[in-house]
Amino acid sequence: MAKQGNNLKNAKRSGLQPRMPKKPVGGFQSWMVVGLVIAVISLFFFSKESTLQPITIKQFESMLIQKEVEKVVIVNDKIVEVSLKPAYIPKYFKKNTTQKLVPATQVPHFEFEINSKESFERFLEDRQKTFPRNEQIMASPETRTGPLDWLGTWGFFILMGLSFYFLFFRMGGGAGGGGQIFNIGRSRATLIEGESKVKITFNDVAGLDEAKEEIQEIVEFLKFPKKFTDLGGKIPKGALLVGPPGTGKTLLAKAVAGEAGVPFFSLSGSDFVEMFVGVGAARVRDLFKQAKEKAPCIIFIDEIDAVGRSRGRGSMPGGNDERENTLNSLLVEMDGFATDSGIIIMAATNRPDVLDPALLRPGRFDRQISIDKPDIIGREAIFKVHLKPLKLAADTDPKELAAQTPGFAGAEIANVCNEAALIAARRSKTAVDMNDFQEAMDRVIGGLEKKNKLISPEEKKIVAFHEAGHAIAGWFLEHANPLVKVSIVPRGVAALGYAQYLPKEQFLYRTEQLMDEMCVTLGGRAAEEIVFGKISTGAQNDLERITKLAYSMVTIYGMNDKLGNISYYDSKGSEYQFNKPYSETTAREIDEEVRKIIKEAYDRTKKLLKSKQDKLTILAEQLLQKEVLFQSDLEALVGPRPFEQLTSYQEFIKGETEKKRKDAKDERDLAEEKKNAPKKPVAVKKAPAKKPAASKEVAAKPRVRKPKSTGTDS
Repeated sequence: MAKQGNNLKNAKRSGLQPRMPKKPVGGFQSWMVVGLVIAVISLFFFSKESTLQPITIKQFESMLIQKEVEKVVIVNDKIVEVSLKPAYIPKYFKKNTTQKLVPATQVPHFEFEINSKESFERFLEDRQKTFPRNEQIMASPETRTGPLDWLGTWGFFILMGLSFYFLFFRMGGGAGGGGQIFNIGRSRATLIEGESKVKITFNDVAGLDEAKEEIQEIVEFLKFPKKFTDLGGKIPKGALLVGPPGTGKTLLAKAVAGEAGVPFFSLSGSDFVEMFVGVGAARVRDLFKQAKEKAPCIIFIDEIDAVGRSRGRGSMPGGNDERENTLNSLLVEMDGFATDSGIIIMAATNRPDVLDPALLRPGRFDRQISIDKPDIIGREAIFKVHLKPLKLAADTDPKELAAQTPGFAGAEIANVCNEAALIAARRSKTAVDMNDFQEAMDRVIGGLEKKNKLISPEEKKIVAFHEAGHAIAGWFLEHANPLVKVSIVPRGVAALGYAQYLPKEQFLYRTEQLMDEMCVTLGGRAAEEIVFGKISTGAQNDLERITKLAYSMVTIYGMNDKLGNISYYDSKGSEYQFNKPYSETTAREIDEEVRKIIKEAYDRTKKLLKSKQDKLTILAEQLLQKEVLFQSDLEALVGPRPFEQLTSYQEFIKGETEKKRKDAKDERDLAEEKKNAPKKPVAVKKAPAKKPAASKEVAAKPRVRKPKSTGTDS
């Protein structure tokens, strides 16, 4: 209790209101429903329990003939209840027996079922023909309603009432306020403030230096607004994080929530979407109402493309589009007539091309921060962050790992580190080494290794020559990416083998580079035709890639002499939605040129592999024996690569080494210049002569001022 009191005092001093535990929502209603269910079950079971002893109609006939029956009642035309005369009760209900003892005052005593009331009345009349009229017993009918009868009558209406209750009154339960029907329009945003603060900071975000700088400026504006407002600056209205999946957009938003020091509302774009008309717009208004009460604050909308898609696209004419109404409400709240300051909107999407232009304009999203996949330097920084919690071997080098993962996003790098740790733990290692990381990369790129997959020797031979064709073509083509590994071990869903290359970090590709890449991709199909004289379906993925690449060269990049410098690519994807931007004649020419490019690359690949067929055979036979070959094995089998080309890792290391050498040389040159610089003469200033003193006692000697240091090395 003392500790809790101290926490409350500290929270008051820091200006943060402690978040008290919430009471369970809808507790009374839940207990009411549970009680109703128990009551129904109790009625169902206990209503069947009866104190009457069941008998057969033969036993009743015997009692009737012996004149032991006093009264007969027909209940609901189905059951007959029999009451005995008091003198005959001990005959059937005795003490010290297993039967129940029914007191003489409790009637009726027995019961049995009948088929119909009329047949039973005829039965009574027939059995009492010989009885005097005053001794004959008449059956008296009686209608009774029990709990189950009442439930059968009103149960349907109760069930319908409960259905409506859970449909309408409970749908807004996640929005707070007891889940009443009027809370269906309440915002579902998660509020992060005070004790619920996120623990992630900007130190946990690596490889996004430019984006971090932009976001940190917004956080700094919230913490120290006077620094910017003194110069006339205004707080930014919003920041849109744009980038491919897994690049760290949400992670950056979490870092903002951890360091901003202001209330942070987090929700998804799909939280505004609802089946009822007007609910999305109502939730937008409620979100901004809560934000204005907490201002200054930040609102983060993840996957904003769910609600911010361009208006008019994909909607039926004349229809009421709920998503458009929600977007209109969001646009007005972000920058409308009665817009209040102090609220910063952050959003993330990987599809900026589908967003409405009105949402992207300055005043709503002042900053569009692009978050791309990291380069080798960014990947090294990301690896260092994810390697911190791992127990690493001495040979683990983040630079080498970064060079071997080109095109990886931050999420994929985190997955590689986690897979490497799991692989090392599976093998009972004490530390994670580079071999574990290599296997983790193979698993992330190619999928799970399937060593037990049954492949016939003939198919295995085809796969070996197919992959050897890729390797030989890439080894003897100048602009092809350097080979890392070639394997015939099945991986993933359909891959029976693969050749792994290390792409160079570059953004521009020339025609000869694309043609060499196309030849490497066709190396597998060409090797099959050369060796076996037949082709297989194993090149399906290769043919798909080269077809897309050839069409891109002709229709997008303008790398065809016949069609010229023309690009039919629309980056916005809106203008050429229904009709092609070229005629049928041009389409025929495009198909012919694509076919011509692919044939030229295929003939070139076949010519290369025929000249290196002996090396192709050697490599394929070694693959059949070892199943996996590395770059060093390839050099030993077919000789060194005839082209000197540094890998990304080698260029990275070489660039760092040259930079260090240049910095060291500059420091030595600067020191040498300082050492050889001519010394400046020191000027000695004499003090002006003073007037003679009035007396000898006060006469003073002239003083010489000491020269100041000029900064020249002695």
